[in-house]
Amino acid sequence: MERALQKKRLIKRLTWKKSLLIIGVALVIILLAAGGTAYFLLQKSKPLVNGMISVNGLTAKVEVFRDSHGVPHIEAKSMKDLFMAQGFVTAQDRMFQMDLSRRQASGMLSEVIGEKTIQRDKFFRTLGLRRAAEASYNEYSPEMKQYLEWYAKGVNAYLKQAKKDHTLPIEFMLVGYEPKGWTPIDSLVIGKYMAFDLGGHWEGQAFRYYLMETFSKEKALDLFPGYPKDAPAILEDLETADIDFEKSFADSVIPNFHNGSNNWVVAGSKTESGKPLLANDPHLSLGTPSIWYQSHLKAKDYEVSGVIFAGIPGIIVGHNNTIAWGVTNVGPDVQELYVEKRNPKDPYEFQYLANWEKAEVIDEIIKVKDKTDVNHEVIITRHGPVISEFAHQDKPGTALSLKWTALQPSKELEAVIMMNRSKNWKQFEKALESFHTPAQNFVFASTDGTIAYKANGLIPIRKQDYTSMPVPGWTDQYEWKGYIPWNELPSRVNPENGYLATANNKVTTDSYPYHISDTFAQPYRQQRIVEVLEGKEKLSVKDMQHLQFDQKNKQAEEMLPILIEHVMKEPLTKKEKDVLTILKNWNKVDRKESAAPLIFHIWMDRFSDVLFKDEISDEMLKMFDGREQVVDELIRKANAGQPGPWINEHGGLAKVTQNSFKSMISVISEEYGEDLSKWKWGDFHTLTFEHPLAAIKPLNLLFNPETQAMGGSRVTVGVAGWNRETGDITHGGAWRMVIDMNDPSKAYHVVGPGQSGHVLSPWYDDQAKDWATGKYHVTALDVKDRGNQQKLVLQPSLEK
Repeated sequence: MERALQKKRLIKRLTWKKSLLIIGVALVIILLAAGGTAYFLLQKSKPLVNGMISVNGLTAKVEVFRDSHGVPHIEAKSMKDLFMAQGFVTAQDRMFQMDLSRRQASGMLSEVIGEKTIQRDKFFRTLGLRRAAEASYNEYSPEMKQYLEWYAKGVNAYLKQAKKDHTLPIEFMLVGYEPKGWTPIDSLVIGKYMAFDLGGHWEGQAFRYYLMETFSKEKALDLFPGYPKDAPAILEDLETADIDFEKSFADSVIPNFHNGSNNWVVAGSKTESGKPLLANDPHLSLGTPSIWYQSHLKAKDYEVSGVIFAGIPGIIVGHNNTIAWGVTNVGPDVQELYVEKRNPKDPYEFQYLANWEKAEVIDEIIKVKDKTDVNHEVIITRHGPVISEFAHQDKPGTALSLKWTALQPSKELEAVIMMNRSKNWKQFEKALESFHTPAQNFVFASTDGTIAYKANGLIPIRKQDYTSMPVPGWTDQYEWKGYIPWNELPSRVNPENGYLATANNKVTTDSYPYHISDTFAQPYRQQRIVEVLEGKEKLSVKDMQHLQFDQKNKQAEEMLPILIEHVMKEPLTKKEKDVLTILKNWNKVDRKESAAPLIFHIWMDRFSDVLFKDEISDEMLKMFDGREQVVDELIRKANAGQPGPWINEHGGLAKVTQNSFKSMISVISEEYGEDLSKWKWGDFHTLTFEHPLAAIKPLNLLFNPETQAMGGSRVTVGVAGWNRETGDITHGGAWRMVIDMNDPSKAYHVVGPGQSGHVLSPWYDDQAKDWATGKYHVTALDVKDRGNQQKLVLQPSLEK
């Protein structure tokens, strides 16, 4: 009996093992089959870059040469064929990105993503970027409308072919939809989204009003960028406002506060070549694929090279054969929050002077994947859309509406094409008249030796001084009365010092007669740029490249002596002394191999947390516009013997410094251990270039490039902004360019992580390591200087 039972158990075990083996083999076969199918689909959807494709609508053959880094050099005989080809080729490389971009800006993500993005869609439907794009289209010249139509026609030619051949990017299959046809409005709404991404400070106004409502006047004003002259009167006027800020803005989309850029131009008198040098690296979100798409476009009387946002025709930043230009964000106060008084008898009427005015009401229908449609009501007052109610259905007695220059019709693409065609500063500056939003600092260089700068865009002039807070909407006292005259915007040509540079810093002196902004970037990048440009008699392309990747931390130079002095006012443990020794011996360069940058940056973050974390919710902290600048100023004032209430209430500067120091050591020790020799900035500060589908595990393994350790920080010229919780680098100059006007037929570029959005393309992430290590490739206008190329011919189709 026992033997029989043993035999049964043995057979059972063998059967179970056999079953596991069979299941394992089956899973392997399924995975291999699935993997093989996935690889086949991926391979099939790779863009054709060699050979010939027939494109309906072309009038003649177009040659597309992709160089060794996947940059398309598009050569056409007419502007129609050029822009059709640009649309077709960009769609080949970036169609999924283009579709997500237009959907996000238009508030149409939920149609393909599902209910997770409903609140985001409500926000953008309320804001009305697509409405603004539609209004802008009507303002464009017939010529520019034609360019937009041709570009859209090229995109649609690609879509038609890809759908027919089942070669759409695999992301569409994974998400489960096919993209709709492209329209000129889609291109314009992406442009409007970039204006949104570069901000205008409405969230800071809301945050400061929240401060005045929540804390004492003294404590609230301690966190203002400057003292608002009309604050008492405004607060008295707004006493009856009943806005729940945390509830109203819980799901609002706030652009990265650090969105900005570096640019500079050096006169020939200060360069080795004797001609101007120009450098630019716009700072925006990092991801896969890059926000920038690099191209070289050539047709009769039109040739330009540089970058554009995928989905838009032309080149927004770059160069032609005689000029080059770069941009940074001015960061002006071009948004105004108005507190609107609602008629208690009619929720769609708002007071203005002695009357109740009827608001415009738009009923938006948000399509949701696998769910019923969502109806969303948008209310628009005389000032703009009511943005304080998109997250809930309440209609309190007061509401916040937003006035913003980018919601007005504008013709930036008109300016872009004129810039592309310009041959000198006079023509280029004339083109800028049509570039209204976002306001940008343009630097310019020409082969004739001219260097120039202009802060360009619509910047409002207000009846009253700017208050940094929402203003009453029922009176005419706080209306805009116009814009800074174009010929009075800050501008300089051929300065005596031989260079011009901007890094989102204050660009005017206190004597400038118009208000631009109270909130600027921390000054450290600009200080370092000036230090380097003035520190050498003759500058070269290599000097410019090194400066773009420079990791000198000027904030640490200013702040560390203060922090160290105050932390040493109390007895320290051996470990704490060892940590201070690392900081004292630091050369203030944010190298990835060093411990000191890790210690310093975590310390600064913890300093801020000690002050605010227990008193201001995370929802409101995300609206704290200019938080780092404010903390810097609190430290400066306290060190000068003028501590504000936030420092005083936490025990004074020494106490805050000591508490944040201990907190920093605890956090780093928990993550990286007690051995200080193993602490490295690059272990925390890492770069991945996240793909939008990477949040769906395990797709991150397919789509994300390899993670790299990296130096730099938010305050270095070589910007590498990070998520303060995870250390992931999410922000920086995704594209860098340097050009010597001694030979404008070529320029030095890097686009992180690469040109293509197709994961099997050799150009998907081939520039990721170059971007993370400060290397460049040459993009040449002349075919003889390009080396090996892939040639694609787009030919007219016989199809009617």
